[in-house]
Formats: sequence, C-alpha cells, structure tokens
Amino acid sequence: MLTGRESLCRLIGKRRRFLPNFQSILSSPIQSSLNLLSDKNGSLAETECSKGEAEVSSSGLVTCPVCGNKVGGEDYTINSHLDGCLSRRTKRKLTQRTLLELNFGSSQSKLQISSGDSKQLLSRDLSKSHCDYEENVTCGFSEISPSEQKDLDQCGQLPHTESVIQIDLASSTENPISDGRANIVVEFPALSTDNEEYQMDETVDRISERPIDTFIVGRKFSDEKDVNLGASISLLTDPDNIKDPNAIKVISASSACSKVLGYLPRELARYLSPLIEKYCLSFEGYVTAVPQCSVDAVPIQIASHKSIFNGEKGCGEFDVFKHLWQKALQVAEFAKNRPPHTPKYQQNFCLLLKEVLTSSPHLFKEDEKKLVESFTSLSEDAQRLFVRLYTRKGPWFRLSTIMYPEICDPQQAAKELSATGYLYLFEDTTKLNDDDMKDLLSLLTVSELRDIFCTLKKKCNQGSRKHNLVASLLSCYKDGSCPVLPHRILERTEICIRTSSEAESLFWRAERLFFLNGEQDLSAFLLVDLGIVKYPTYNCIISEQIFLNKSDLLAYEEAIEVAQIMDQSLDENNCELVLRCIMIADSRISSSPKKLIDSVTPESMVSFLSCFSASWVYSKVILLGISFLERERRYNDAIHLLRRLLNCFTCDTRRGYWTVRLSVDLEHIGCPNESLSVAEAGLLDPWIRAGSRMALQRRVLRLGKPPRRWKTPSFSESLKRKIIEVNIQGRPLNCETGRKSRFYGEDGEQCGVEQLALQYYATEGGGWNGVHTESGIWMTIFGLLMWDILFSDVPNVFRTRFQTAPLDVETDHFYLARKSLIESHLQKVHDGLAEEILITSWELHMGTACRGVNWDRHSLSDLRAAVSCVGGPCLASLCRHLAQDYRSWSRGMPDLLLWRFHGDYKGEAKLVEVKGPRDQLSEQQRAWLLLLMDCGFNAEVCKVSPARSSP
Repeated sequence: MLTGRESLCRLIGKRRRFLPNFQSILSSPIQSSLNLLSDKNGSLAETECSKGEAEVSSSGLVTCPVCGNKVGGEDYTINSHLDGCLSRRTKRKLTQRTLLELNFGSSQSKLQISSGDSKQLLSRDLSKSHCDYEENVTCGFSEISPSEQKDLDQCGQLPHTESVIQIDLASSTENPISDGRANIVVEFPALSTDNEEYQMDETVDRISERPIDTFIVGRKFSDEKDVNLGASISLLTDPDNIKDPNAIKVISASSACSKVLGYLPRELARYLSPLIEKYCLSFEGYVTAVPQCSVDAVPIQIASHKSIFNGEKGCGEFDVFKHLWQKALQVAEFAKNRPPHTPKYQQNFCLLLKEVLTSSPHLFKEDEKKLVESFTSLSEDAQRLFVRLYTRKGPWFRLSTIMYPEICDPQQAAKELSATGYLYLFEDTTKLNDDDMKDLLSLLTVSELRDIFCTLKKKCNQGSRKHNLVASLLSCYKDGSCPVLPHRILERTEICIRTSSEAESLFWRAERLFFLNGEQDLSAFLLVDLGIVKYPTYNCIISEQIFLNKSDLLAYEEAIEVAQIMDQSLDENNCELVLRCIMIADSRISSSPKKLIDSVTPESMVSFLSCFSASWVYSKVILLGISFLERERRYNDAIHLLRRLLNCFTCDTRRGYWTVRLSVDLEHIGCPNESLSVAEAGLLDPWIRAGSRMALQRRVLRLGKPPRRWKTPSFSESLKRKIIEVNIQGRPLNCETGRKSRFYGEDGEQCGVEQLALQYYATEGGGWNGVHTESGIWMTIFGLLMWDILFSDVPNVFRTRFQTAPLDVETDHFYLARKSLIESHLQKVHDGLAEEILITSWELHMGTACRGVNWDRHSLSDLRAAVSCVGGPCLASLCRHLAQDYRSWSRGMPDLLLWRFHGDYKGEAKLVEVKGPRDQLSEQQRAWLLLLMDCGFNAEVCKVSPARSSP
C-alpha cells in the first residue's frame, strides 16, 4: 500500500454516495504551478497560472449564475456544473418542530439501590450539590443522560450550580454549546420558581397521592397477553430478578391469580423500588390505553394509597423520601412523550441532529436548518425508513423489497419522504443519468437481466456474469441503441427509491460534526447500547469553535471530497484523475493564507484543531500523491510537492518524513550535494524527531564524506554506539525472499522468529518470562498509568462523548497544557508507586475504551510483573517521552518485553528487537533502542539465522 493511503482512508471514513462538488472539482480550472497531466517525463512545467493567479483567457470561460465561479465554455462542462450547483442550492419550505431527546443508555451496569442501603447512599448524596449527585450516580451506563436530566430538572425544584458537562461512559447526551466566544462552558439553566407542580414543601401523604403516568414494558414476559382499557393494576417488587434487583412487576388486580402483565420501566423502578420496600408505599392504578400490538408498551396511570412512614418535614428520613419521590416524578414526566417502543436507531439519529444544531447553528443556512429540523415532524414510519436507508449501502432500493417489522407502511412512508425532499422516487424514466442507470441495473437479478436481453432481442458478448450483463446493457443505452431500457427496468423493479442528494449531504455534515472523524458513525451508538464499548468519563469544556464560519466547513468538506475521489481513482487505476486530485490539492494549499497554515505552533492553545482544516486534508492528499509519483519514478514532481509541504507547514511533526523523502528523491535525480544540504538543514529543524532525525543523521554521515564535507559531525559518535546483539539459530521452514521467515520451535511446532526468540530466552537465555507485543504493552501501561492525566479537565480537547483520548494526545500541546500535572504524576511513578497506580486504574476502568489500552491482550499479572521489574525511574522516563511526543514514539518499540524476578520483590527487565535472516533495523527501531539505553533500560537485538546443516 502506498504511504499515506491508510491514513487517508481513515480520514475519509465511509465513502459518500453523493459528492456535491464532484462536477465542479473535475471541471474547474486548476491554478497550480505543477502541470502533472501534460508532463509525463517528470520535469516541471509552468502553466498559465504558475503565479497563483488565473490568467486564462476570458473568452474560454463563462461565469456560473449560481455560484459565480468561472467554468469552461464547453456545453457539457457548463451543464454538469449547473446541475451540481442547482442540486446543492435547492430550497424547500418545511415545518419546524422540537427535536426528540434520547437516552441511549445501555441496560448494563445500572445503579443498584436496594432498600437496605438507600438511606446511606442518598443521605450522602443530599449533602452534595445536585450537580455532584448527577456526576457520581452514573457509575455505569446512565438511564437518564445529562441533557435529559436538565430537561427533567426544569420540572423540579432543585437548586443547580454552574457546571461543565460530565461525559459518563457515553451516556451523556448533553453537548457543549459555544457561540464562538472564549471561555464558554455549558451551564445548567436556573430553574423556574413559579412552577408549583413539583414543590416538595408538603406532607408525605400529599406527595405520594400524586398520580404518575408511565408504561408497562417487557410484555413478552407477561402471563396475560391481552389487556383491557381501564383494567385495574397493582405493583409488586421483584428483588430476586437477576438482571435488575430494583425490578417492579405490574400485576393484574382484577385477576384472581394475580397474573403478571409486565414490568415498570427500569428508570422509574430505580426510584420506586426503595420507596415501596423502605417506606412501604403501595401503588395501584389502571390501564389508560390499549396498543394495537400485544407486545407494545401499555400506557398506565398509578398512584400511592398507603404509607406507614410518619416522618416530619426536615428530618433525614423525609429528605431521602423526597429525593427518591422527586426523581421518580422527573423520570415519569420526561417519559410521557417518549414511548419505550421507539427504536434505538431512530432515537440516536434524532439526538445527533439535535446536538449538532444546538452546538453549531452557524454552520447551517436557514433552509438547511428547516430541512434538518423538520425530520422530527415526520411520521414515525417515515423517520425509521429514512434512517434505515441512510445507513445502508445503496444508493438505490426497490421499494417492493423493503420490509422492516417496525415500519408498518413503507410505501406511505416513502411517499411522505419524497414529498418533503428526503427521498427521490424513480417513477419517471426521463430523469436519469448514466450513474443512476448503472446502479438501477445492479438491482436486477441475473434472470431479470437476461429477460431484458431477450425482450430487446440482443445478445451479451461480454460474458454471462451479472457485471458483464450490466456493462453490456449500459453500453447499449449509452450508444443510443436501447432507448427503452429505463422502461424495461421500471417494469421489473417497479418503484425504486434513494435518499436525495440534499438530505444526504446535510446529514453527512451533521454526522461529521457530531463525531469529528470519518471512522465513527451511527453504529457507535449501537455498540454503546449493546454494552460492547464503554467510553471513559470526562468533562467537555469548550472555549473555541472548530469551524469559525461556514466557509471553513465547506472548504473542509470539499477537501474530503477530493480525498475520496483520489482514493476511488487509485482503486480504479485512473491515473489521470489521481494526478488531477494532486494538482487540485497543490493549488488549494498554495492559495491558502500562509498565516492559517503557520498558526500551528506549540504555544497555540488550539493548535491540535488544525487537523479540521482544508489545508491539513490537502496535505494528506499530497503526501499520498508523492508516494504515487515516486512509484512512477516522477521524482521531479515529487520534489516539487515535498518543497511545497515544507514551505507551507513550518510547524508540523510530519516534517521529518517529508525532509527524509526530499533528500532521498534529490539523490535519485543525481543531486547529492543538494540532498546533503537538505539533510543538514533538517537536523536544525525542531519538528524533526525520533527515527526521521536519525535517518537524516545517517544520510549526512554517508553523503558528507570528503571532499563534500571535511569535518565530522558531532553526532557521529552517538550513531556509532554499539547495541548488544545476540545470535541464535533455528531450523527454518521457509527461506523465501519477500515472505516472513518461519521456523520450527523447540516443541516442533511452526513459529515466527519472535516466538523462537521467546523460547530461547526462557531456556538457554536465562529463564526469562515475556511477551511478544512490540508497542502494545507499553501503550497499555502508558494509558493505565496516565489515565487521570489523559482525561483531566483541559479546554477544547473533549468535544464528543465518543472519544477514547483527548484531541491533542498526538501533539505537543498535550504535554504543554498539562506539564505540572504530568511531572507531579511521573514523580510518583519514579518513586515506586507505578504498580499501585496501575492496579487502581485497572480496577476502576476495566473494559473502558482508551487509546492504546488493550484489555484483552495483556493480563493484570503480566502488566504488574513488567512494571515491577522495569522500575520507577525507567518507567517515568518512558512515559515522559510518550507524553511529550506520542505521535513519534508510539510505534517502533522492541518486539519482546522480558522480565524475571530475583526473590519475591526484586526483578529485572529486558527489551529485545528480533530480526530474521534478511531483516535490518529501521531508523525508528534504532532510535528507540538508543533512547531506551539512555533511559537505563537493558535493550538488545536478537538475530535469528538458519542453522547450518551438518555435512
């Protein structure tokens, strides 16, 4: 894979089905000094726009009446550009309605409140502020998220203090709100004092007599499938329930045998259960509505009619009682308009839209806001159908084949979505382009495609497989020999639907703003709901907007489109389009204000947000383009682009790789003197570190021999330092060049060189225990030891609930913003408290997602042994280097970590880089070994070679 391809794919994420700027990207003139399309020999060619200004003759260009850009004067170019502009700027008048809230908590790890400990727990909580209570009660996935709690508290009368948002294991639904001003944190609104509905200054009887509207859930576990309107019910606690000791059964009061109708919602049972058991409240009620489906939630109303609690106002018991009762009322009030049967994916999607519009309203036009906001005013079926289609591959779907159990009428839902601009229906065969035809043909089965050939009385000369049949029919349609093809397709597929390009673009933007990356999507909610992924707890403190205005966001979106086009072009081996994307990226970077690119300095408090700029995305496109050009041996073009990157991004940790490649490519074209000068200048660059710096030093020594350079550099001695080498032999299984070496182990089983080395060190090498982990175990140890530092309160580094690390973890900002905290913490590690910190962190956060931490691969016993044997001073030094430059030092560590104990408490550790018969140390690995030796580690290289056969 080309260097930079994997990183670019992660940035793009799931490929978009519609690229709004696709036609303009392909047709717009490129203002670049690099003409890759006409220059095939690798020499630089100046274009008319080499000075960065458009000097193309005005006679060949026309002005687009929609966007105002200059486009080519050819008919096809004009029409394509207008189609793209008009499709992006279509306006629709839609109604607006308040968006749905969502609690996307998991059913796992709920807070358990039993009658025996409720007084102690809640009395302690009552001594704290309400904010403190909310932050500490959510020890697992919370059933009521902070944003829901905020809405609930507006119905209650608890005092609230200003607080930043606490993100608790991805259960929070509150999003930091910033209007672009500095030092803005989310604060809970002051509660109204004129709402008397939930005042608690009254007697127990008056409190408990208030009715509660709720639902019967878990109907599939009921003894009675049918319920009648007005039927009497009562409540019974179920303390033996293995899933929830707070569970409350709903019993049919009219039945002689007290049949179970279902359960109360878990959120409500959490607070009613201790009220029933501790304070002997007795609840009765009746069914207020009967659902169509027997397993759907049943609306009920309950009220308490009996209590033996005679506490007086102001006493501790009464305070606990009030607290529990108020929480129960808040949960019930909030759930009134949120039936439990609403699918999670629908709730999650509505939450996503709400938070994005709340936190970034300035990034949407009014018509765009109306379209997004109108989503919640659609019918339940329409919402569910759109989310289902949006998350599927598509883009076209046969309406007749769409069947989901939660969607009652897909046809009616599709018509509603089409009328409001969310879907496009294929009913008119005159509004199709070639791409639509190809996708529609792919919907047909092989037998249907063959049937069309028979109907058209044509033969397929390209093969009998589906893709051959589709290509043959599409070719006939394009050359005009089969104009009735759309009608034949429609006859077989009937109505086909796809999401509209406008809705697709808006919701893609909302998803991107919500997750801030391309690797996460709505499935992240599902992983949390199922309890598969648990996110850490942290506070979001927002003082800076990522995108100050919409033009910045649009430029960023267009850059990602260019990246996707380039990625697709590489898959299709479309070299011409690849080169055009490289030229576009070069043009955009060269025309970007230099102050924006150079603003990324260590002192900048928001330097880590530069990765959300269009220039940063284009730099990744160019890096991949450089790898592509080097593969094609177009070194002059690669050199031009490398110089562009180095000139534009003066404060970037990627400068090390760029400088090394520039020096290498200059040597390729026969310029050793210039190559040496570049390497020497790179050694003065503070942004060039770790393996890249060592690579440049070695190049200087190799190229700087007399007569080019007479003086030996001062770093030559450090490079000549000897690294201990151990040579072992093994019985080879294969010795083929280009394949990973395999050997027979001591037990006769096949193994790699690393496992063979582990066997050697365990026996002949001195009784070492160890693991083959490379950087894995060290990243896990770093994450566990530095957990509190990673998730400490630093502005702007946490912006979503789905983060496993702060945004600045791979930048210099991470250490600079937390320097005092880090140094005081590392002093504890240095003083021998590392094992205690490790155990505490493991027990508190077991299973919680964190960057670099692998809970499954490394056991606590192995981690404790490694930490104990490595020692505090070495661990502190290693963690300091990772904190200062995580990006440079998080890869390339030695393959093996070995340890052995001398007695019960003392031990030693060794790090070993294993190399096979044809392997050499990389510069990054050499840099790590020398650094580890400087930090006091016992490090060496183990070389495995084939055993010589006896004569």
